[in-house]
Amino acid sequence: MATALAKADPSAEYAARLDHVSKSFAGPGGQQLVLDDITLDVAPGEFVTLLGASGCGKSTLLNLVAGLDRPTTGSIGTDGRPALMFQEHALFPWLTAGKNIELALKLRGVAKADRRTEADRLLDLVRLGGAHGKRVHELSGGMRQRVALARALGQESSLLLMDEPFAALDAITRDVLHDELTRIWSETGVSVLFVTHNVREAVRLAQRVVLLSSRPGRIAREWRVELPQPRRIEDAPVAELSVEITDVLRGEIRRHGRH
Repeated sequence: MATALAKADPSAEYAARLDHVSKSFAGPGGQQLVLDDITLDVAPGEFVTLLGASGCGKSTLLNLVAGLDRPTTGSIGTDGRPALMFQEHALFPWLTAGKNIELALKLRGVAKADRRTEADRLLDLVRLGGAHGKRVHELSGGMRQRVALARALGQESSLLLMDEPFAALDAITRDVLHDELTRIWSETGVSVLFVTHNVREAVRLAQRVVLLSSRPGRIAREWRVELPQPRRIEDAPVAELSVEITDVLRGEIRRHGRH
């Protein structure tokens, strides 16, 4: 029987390691520096949120960690192959919820006889039991993201990369999925690198918040979040730390002339 995902190996040195990573792209005026000298470790089982203003290079960094692109300079290492979840669910509309997950299992090499059972177990994990046969158009936005999360977990990775996966959802649905993600992270021990521009979301979810400056993206500051889980967006300690981080973020935006 396949497992939902590989738990983070506590003996591993890191889940992800970026060592003096920079990234440039060709632009009208020559090479444009997007990320500059990023050094960052994600520990096994750690939940890290990457925060910054739009255009600071957060998604570029996540794509580099995922292996979808290569850094211009520096090196990146991960504990196995990461699983990636986007803002858009990217489900195949001609497949059912369960078959979308089974496709990921097939690509992972899970035997055909085991795929249905494993897909159903992953749907149960994200609290969508019984939705195996539902088409994508029959699912709400929040349900689609749950299926996308189940599919990502089905890749059996110890590192989950999430690029603003809840940004397009309404506030209540997003709040519920925050709870679900926290529960799944706690149950599985998976390492998470979560990109967001929402300060309160970053504080609610993470053990550590990493702030990128405006382009070129550099690590401006980090915060350890020593608040017990589960947390709520409206909790006073969450709000207090969010205000502190927001003030620093505003200063970075002003310093770089981005309004």
